[in-house]
Amino acid sequence: MNSHDTSPTSWVGTANEPNNGFPLQSLPYCAFTPDIAPDATPHLGTGIGAFILDLHALQANNLLTDLPADLQKACTAPQLNALMRCGADAWYALRQRLTELLQIIEPRNTDRQRLVASLMLPMTRAQFHKPVATANYTDFYASIHHASNVGELFRPDQPLLPNYKWIPIGYHGRASSLIISGTPIRRPHGQIKLPTEPTPVYQPTAQLDYELEVAAYVGIGNPLGTNIPIDYADLYLFGFSLLNDWSARDIQSWEYQPLGPFLGKSFATSISPWVVPMEALHPYRTALTPRAATDPAPLPYLTEPAGARTSFNITLEVFLSTALMREQNLPPVPLSTSNLSDVYWSFAQMVTHHTSNGCNLIEGDILATGTVSGPTPGSQGCLLEITQRGARPITLPNGETRTFLKDGDEIILRGTCQREGLPTITLGECRSTILPAQG
Repeated sequence: MNSHDTSPTSWVGTANEPNNGFPLQSLPYCAFTPDIAPDATPHLGTGIGAFILDLHALQANNLLTDLPADLQKACTAPQLNALMRCGADAWYALRQRLTELLQIIEPRNTDRQRLVASLMLPMTRAQFHKPVATANYTDFYASIHHASNVGELFRPDQPLLPNYKWIPIGYHGRASSLIISGTPIRRPHGQIKLPTEPTPVYQPTAQLDYELEVAAYVGIGNPLGTNIPIDYADLYLFGFSLLNDWSARDIQSWEYQPLGPFLGKSFATSISPWVVPMEALHPYRTALTPRAATDPAPLPYLTEPAGARTSFNITLEVFLSTALMREQNLPPVPLSTSNLSDVYWSFAQMVTHHTSNGCNLIEGDILATGTVSGPTPGSQGCLLEITQRGARPITLPNGETRTFLKDGDEIILRGTCQREGLPTITLGECRSTILPAQG
């Protein structure tokens, strides 16, 4: 079986439920410990139905013995980097083995099935850890709708800067403050210039915001001084996760000129625990939304092959749960829905542009889209856009209002791949709660 075959089913019953999100065709990776031993060394796992299959335990029980030795060893590592270094052939071989172990094959090997079942942990009993050791994190500005919306707030006469349609804009983020979903966010302090004051002040941000993003993990690096041609760029990527690039808008607006984002971004970036392999995402590929007829064509090094399906049909959602809503047993309220296919620049173009000057990517690097917003109301990927920089507060079902996030608020990001005739694949959730400023 390959990842594009929808006919096989798993003997793990929950994997076959239509909206479970973890079917046999996905098999995303994570790093986890049992909730009874959260400080233990993490194991790598793959998601199947409502369970995590322990890769370390598979190797220990001789269920991977005919795979290459370096691949077997990589399955016992606490993060995915060693697996990434094994290369694309090894990635495929492991997925094939996992599929063989989990799908229904008649006649059944009941002894092996019982053994594999004993190596599973319910997801509800897992403590998740960062699945990848990331040395570099680059955040792009790939959504033209987000760039236009934000530009209109700050530069109504010229929302898009002259270079936007020519070059994938990005900046180097802070890898040390990447945190796993579920880790609380401490409201940061920063230097803020209030409009009514002649000098800046140092105080907690009053404009804490989220940014709905998709992250691609680099699986294969390139040597320093070389570039990655656009026709091969996708082959260097390992998989996708959700990402929330938390932003302090009042700190950001004072500091970003002339060099761009710094302390308004670097205090925290949340990533989801699941890494969905590129192989699993292949059936959900689609073409980028066409450029306007008046837009310039990309320069030759960024021009993708005609008809290339270099984007993905991934529905992205944001939900808010306030402290009061949780006290009132109210469900999270949806804030926006967008789709990854609406971005202006593809991940392939991001990879190619990133390496076009000879910059070397390494395994585990994160390339993020920047805020993903759509063209219609209700598809904006951050509160800065939704509330028009705080000028239009939103009213929640229980009567609370928000312009930016308050202490106790929880933001939940979700991503879902859907296509007629194919199983639903989830990117999981990325969630965090806001803690009060320290001191």
